[in-house]
Amino acid sequence: MAKTEKPAKPAKPAKPADKAKKAVKVKKADKPADTTNISVVPIVPQGKVCKPFLLEVMVFSPESGFKFKVIVERSCTPTADPIWKLVFDLYKIVDDKEVQIVHVSYTAGTPVESQAVATMAREGVKPDQATVLVQEVHPVARAVAGKTTPPTDEQKAALHGAMADVLKIEF
Repeated sequence: MAKTEKPAKPAKPAKPADKAKKAVKVKKADKPADTTNISVVPIVPQGKVCKPFLLEVMVFSPESGFKFKVIVERSCTPTADPIWKLVFDLYKIVDDKEVQIVHVSYTAGTPVESQAVATMAREGVKPDQATVLVQEVHPVARAVAGKTTPPTDEQKAALHGAMADVLKIEF
């Protein structure tokens, strides 16, 4: 005996991408709102705007007793052009407290480096960048820590090269 097939059901019409949003009821206050804890200032655009900031993008403990922080810094020129910096601060843990022992500030020297630092601020430190920070920057920074004399030109060049390598990582 042959089976009879049922006719195929018509496809449901596609729902519009902008489907209606569910209404949310907000209870209105019986008395006027307290406006002492809010500040609203209208801003009139006037050409380029640059707002400086510091953003900690990574904290890592490369070995027992040490910790480093990576910070993206944007400062601004008087003409509102951004100046991007990558900062590496090395700390030694002494009596459960962080004691800063090295500060390295690398100013991006090219538009490509500036873009790399800006991308790091948006997306964080990529795994390959973290590897360079741990394997290249940290050892050189640790070598200059605790010295009573300033770093040598060779040490400065090594730190400069290692920080530049972090920004050469492809995104």
